[in-house]
Amino acid sequence: MDITLIWYLVPAIVMFCCGVYGFLTRRNMIAMLISLELMLNAVDINFVVFNRYLFPSSMEGWMFTLFGIAIAAAETALAIAIIINLFRVSKNIDVRDATKMKN
Repeated sequence: MDITLIWYLVPAIVMFCCGVYGFLTRRNMIAMLISLELMLNAVDINFVVFNRYLFPSSMEGWMFTLFGIAIAAAETALAIAIIINLFRVSKNIDVRDATKMKN
């Protein structure tokens, strides 16, 4: 049995939709960061899948995915550092409380 493109795209779409829902409905910064990472992983899956089916002999999709993972790791480290500093100041990581700190 040959695995078609849809068997890879449906889980990626579900992951992306769960990430969007989590990002829009959560107020906790850690939960929002996890949702953002879920969306980025869904995009990485799509890079690899479309590369495999459109250009099976090339490696561009794999390279984009590796760069995407590296950027996601750097973004996560920076975001966690910011969240830790916000928690030290306000003892809370709610997004609404972080916007109050601007004033």
